[in-house]
Amino acid sequence: MTLPKPKVVVVMPAYNAAKTLHMTYADLPRDMVDLVILVDDGSSDETAKIARELGLELFVHNRNYGYGANQKTCYREALRAGADIVVMVHPDYQYDPRLLPEIIQPLQEGLADVVLGSRLMGLHPMQQGMPWWKYYANRFLTMLENTAFGLRLSEYHTGYRAFRREVLESVNLEMNSDKFIFDQEILAQIVSLNLRVAEVPVPTRYFAQASSASFVASTRYGLSILWVLARYLVHRSGLLRQRQFESLERRYQSAAKVKAAGKLT
Repeated sequence: MTLPKPKVVVVMPAYNAAKTLHMTYADLPRDMVDLVILVDDGSSDETAKIARELGLELFVHNRNYGYGANQKTCYREALRAGADIVVMVHPDYQYDPRLLPEIIQPLQEGLADVVLGSRLMGLHPMQQGMPWWKYYANRFLTMLENTAFGLRLSEYHTGYRAFRREVLESVNLEMNSDKFIFDQEILAQIVSLNLRVAEVPVPTRYFAQASSASFVASTRYGLSILWVLARYLVHRSGLLRQRQFESLERRYQSAAKVKAAGKLT
């Protein structure tokens, strides 16, 4: 018996991506993608206009709420559309959309629940244009995260990610930040639920139109990661359990049991 093909939905969290959206969409292997959803987070350029011209499923925020808020809308709408696999592809053309088959393969084969496209596997990222300070900060923070999470990933700070539907239904997305630290919060949630994480190498591009945080913003992001790790470790130790790192499914099941017990009494 042949299993039905999983529905693959690509989500694009966009902010002022008009100059690169065409290129990103053109390189997507659309024979493997059932739907492309773009969420425009209050762009001031023609991102939404171009998305309409390309025929993408478009959702527009009335203002710039932040990268994390954008992802929340992306995942919410992908699940509503019936996605089995959700792939985040940044529309700034920094990550190669043509690698989507490699990104989703571990999910299709049942080998992983989450796949990260790593810039630190394969060709050295500084040879691809990554600033030296960003490279060494990435390595340092990844070392700390591997220690806290008990994993051996090459990096945690990639924007090229794929998830099984069940992952996004289990983690408490709404309790995460609306800012850039969302990326690390959702990974902490995934680790807390003992979900399987795989990596595939992805080369990246660094150019004027590609998104790149400033040194100050990156420093603030790094300090936020330390706070996430501290909260995760406290949660894991059992000293102070935090709802953010608990499974939504378990909470629903617990609530249902309490409700059923109340009816019996």
